[in-house]
Amino acid sequence: MFHRHRRARVAVALVGALVLAGCQQAQNLAGAGTVKGHPTGGVGPSTGGIATAARTDPDMSQVISTLSALGAKPIESLSVEQARRQPSFADAYRRVLQEERGTASPGPAVRTRDITIPGPAGPIPARLYTPAQSRSGAQPLVVYWHGGGWVIADLDTYDASARAIASATGAIVLSAHYRQAPEHKFPAAHEDALAAYRWAVQIAGRLGVNARRIALAGESAGGNLAIGTAIAARDTGLPQPVHMALIYPVAGTDTNTPSYRENSAAVPLSRAGLLWFVDKATRSSADLQDPRLDVVGRSDLRGLPPTTIVNAEIDPLRSEGEALAVRLREAGVPVEQRTYPSVTHEFFGMAPVVANATAAQGLVAERLRGAFDTRTPMTAR
Repeated sequence: MFHRHRRARVAVALVGALVLAGCQQAQNLAGAGTVKGHPTGGVGPSTGGIATAARTDPDMSQVISTLSALGAKPIESLSVEQARRQPSFADAYRRVLQEERGTASPGPAVRTRDITIPGPAGPIPARLYTPAQSRSGAQPLVVYWHGGGWVIADLDTYDASARAIASATGAIVLSAHYRQAPEHKFPAAHEDALAAYRWAVQIAGRLGVNARRIALAGESAGGNLAIGTAIAARDTGLPQPVHMALIYPVAGTDTNTPSYRENSAAVPLSRAGLLWFVDKATRSSADLQDPRLDVVGRSDLRGLPPTTIVNAEIDPLRSEGEALAVRLREAGVPVEQRTYPSVTHEFFGMAPVVANATAAQGLVAERLRGAFDTRTPMTAR
């Protein structure tokens, strides 16, 4: 499945090529200004970036080497303020897109509108994505939460993912922000996520949305918020979403899984990076026993909607995503889970630069369209 033999044959050649390409790219970027306030010139590729890029497909490795050249540092070496300001994978992706296609936007025909949602501690920033060619009548809706370990990132960082889902499904996408740690520790983000879903259900008619055709989606920490919201909706009597699309979700608290061991120094997400997020986001080790964080170990998954899970091979979170699929099937939930080879955490929003991102977006769109079409039952595969 992972084509390990093919990668082994090219790994040595890629390491040398990436060192040269990364250094050349850093030289090319010299004097090119700043990214989020950080100089982009004169920074060579990181050791972790080179090692990770050697394991990936060439399109993924190009984004990783660009991230290193932009000056991104391991998040565990930074303060929260530094981590929020430093170049992101989205910056690297947009730089590659600009160089390859002459534009920093993938360009799906989608209209956007920034709004706020009433939350338990104040207004929640959100953004509506409406396809230019929408279906007739009340539209389906995808409520989407971005990643960032509950600490960093925002609506702009994950704009490409929300835009792609709207374009490929024909559904309106509500991308909802949430309170972030360490200013607002667990479970603040989960409370905001549930508030956003409740608001979407209650106000569906005013949004031009069919309240019986609402799905949930999220990446990384956002994937955790999506399944947590579905569980809370079930337990509080809210209408259940018709589908969940969980993209490399945080689904457990065990940092000694096979994928954690295999990818302990991966870029952009390493084991040390995950522990940095956990330290900032939780109040104490007791939070790690909460079923909203230890989903695979402690959550009751019965009665949840059909689910699509996307994982990346080179990602500490891979094993828990695969385990979540097993647990959901055991609970009677139809699940489609795929692990995409030779890509890393954060790959999903990188179409058309990364081929597997295009494939993963196609899978998620197909599954969501099937869920929105009541004539097409969603079944396990």
